[in-house]
Amino acid sequence: MHISNHGIETLKQIEGMVIRNRKHVIYDDKTGEPVPRCAPLPRGATIGYGHLIKSGESFTHGITEDAATEILRADVAWAENTVCETITVPLAQNQFDALVIFAFNIGEKNFARSTVVKYINNPDFISTQYPTLDAAWRAWNKSGGRVVHGLARRREMELKLFHGI
Repeated sequence: MHISNHGIETLKQIEGMVIRNRKHVIYDDKTGEPVPRCAPLPRGATIGYGHLIKSGESFTHGITEDAATEILRADVAWAENTVCETITVPLAQNQFDALVIFAFNIGEKNFARSTVVKYINNPDFISTQYPTLDAAWRAWNKSGGRVVHGLARRREMELKLFHGI
């Protein structure tokens, strides 16, 4: 399976972007502020929909929407593979999309070990810590031990997609 166009559009909403003069520009992922063209790139320099700029990549003149979408699809490929390799039950497209978006955010190892995966793969699974799949999913709302509003909002969007709401 691959993430659908609807899944990509949902991920775009969640990730956000910075556009100036109809082009995606480099921005600081922590602040969401554009990086001036001649300034050194900060740690976490990003372009498009959450693409962390790697050594050797140059986007000083920005990128088009089509390029940003193409980069996002390439960036999300590992998460698609992770879901395909980790989930052992059939999924509807909306469920697959939500799980790819979730895995993309929390990482391959965290996803594979998550209670979310245990609930999905085994309908008889019971967790004493998280009584439902939704509770296990929502638990991924922290950074540095603190609840982050943006992560809580992201989890709700993922769950709505998963449940087809």
